[in-house]
Amino acid sequence: RLYERQIDDRLNPSVPHRRSARAKMTSVDDNNLLFAVPKKGRLYERVLGLLKGMGLDYRRANRLDIANCTNLPVSLVFLPAKDIAYYVGEGQVDLGITGEDIIAEADVKVNTLIHIGIGKCKLCVQGPKGKFKSAKELAGKRIVTSFPKLAQKFFTKYDEELNTKTRIKYVSGSVEAAIGLGLAEGIVDLVETGTTMRAAGLEIVDTVMNSQTVLISNPNTKFPEMVSRLFQRIQGYLVAKNQCMISYNIPKDKLEKALSITPGHESPTIMPLSDSKWVAVSALIKRKDSQKIFDDLELAGAKSILTFAMDNCRFPSDFKRVVSGQLNGILSPTKETKE
Repeated sequence: RLYERQIDDRLNPSVPHRRSARAKMTSVDDNNLLFAVPKKGRLYERVLGLLKGMGLDYRRANRLDIANCTNLPVSLVFLPAKDIAYYVGEGQVDLGITGEDIIAEADVKVNTLIHIGIGKCKLCVQGPKGKFKSAKELAGKRIVTSFPKLAQKFFTKYDEELNTKTRIKYVSGSVEAAIGLGLAEGIVDLVETGTTMRAAGLEIVDTVMNSQTVLISNPNTKFPEMVSRLFQRIQGYLVAKNQCMISYNIPKDKLEKALSITPGHESPTIMPLSDSKWVAVSALIKRKDSQKIFDDLELAGAKSILTFAMDNCRFPSDFKRVVSGQLNGILSPTKETKE
């Protein structure tokens, strides 16, 4: 209903109650970029850490879902994660953090800037354990889900093949209980660890899509420079969280082997030592690979191997071409998404 009212606001701006989201936020400066973030749920705490890493200082008053940043012309809008894709897609807010599954269900056009790498899960067709071998067997039956558009799209190919009609029913939560209550033969729901699914006696029959949290923007935002700046900040924070600096000493005659192990982001830094037969090397490496790299460097003849954590970093990137998501495979390439 909230989304329908937003659309109605745009089509009928003259009606008194129909105003844009920005107009309703009397405490928000018109020159502020609106940044939508989840207000609760499994992503909320993680996103708060992300905002801190981006250097966004703000104070959120009790029971208010708007917070103005004190150090940038940015206003944070705390919204249900399922609404954020609609708000960004329709231009009610400029930037947002939400899941790929929600964007696909909303079917709105947004720019996906960065795959943040949290909240990874799968949207799956599920059924009672051992009952169905494929999703095709559920075609024509009752399916309960919180993702009716994606579920309908998924089953369309089977409906056309079998000349049947799968009945998709929407519920807002506790989807896994639908089969036990006799409301459906199957469900389409998110699976993260699978604990809830197994507790309900269900199993994955097929996968509709993989999903994770992403940073998105409205393609027609009035604040492209600020979007670019926030993009750089979040990119730097994510790279710092996933990578670290390694430093070691290596004989010159073994340098080539060592550099193949630590090629760095652009290229490693090589410094001479007082012993002319040795050099010091510093490079950026993936944090999760650090122990293996330690082993490999030691076998290659490196000494005094150290790693250093980073709080943040910044790399040159061409935001307009949005190629900076490819830093050593840490971040996924940017794309314009309409699914």
